[in-house]
Amino acid sequence: MTPYIKHPQRIVKEISRDDHAKAVAWLHDVLEDTDVTADDLIAEGIPEVVVTAVQALTKQKGLSYQDYLQRVKSNKLARKVKIYDMLDNLADSPTERQIKKYLGGLMYLAEEEVEPASDPKNMP
Repeated sequence: MTPYIKHPQRIVKEISRDDHAKAVAWLHDVLEDTDVTADDLIAEGIPEVVVTAVQALTKQKGLSYQDYLQRVKSNKLARKVKIYDMLDNLADSPTERQIKKYLGGLMYLAEEEVEPASDPKNMP
């Protein structure tokens, strides 16, 4: 079995030179899988922007998967890390159910928010 630390390590390796995104990648499961709190991270000097992204990535009981993805998508750092997280999960012998879940999530997170074009009738 591959040691867990390899998962965030692979994500960090894929993320560009963005130090905040790298920090989020290292910490992305900490609030969910340990007794560490967001306040603990702040107390340790972790930048608030990083903690906020980690909070966005933390699954909460009772929150639907779609609502979770919406929260992740609304935070640029969380979105970036989650995309790499899903890609790494897909590379680690996923079940058919996981493949469908992650592919759907990736499609949702990857789509850009595009403002509608101006109505041609209203153009000068």
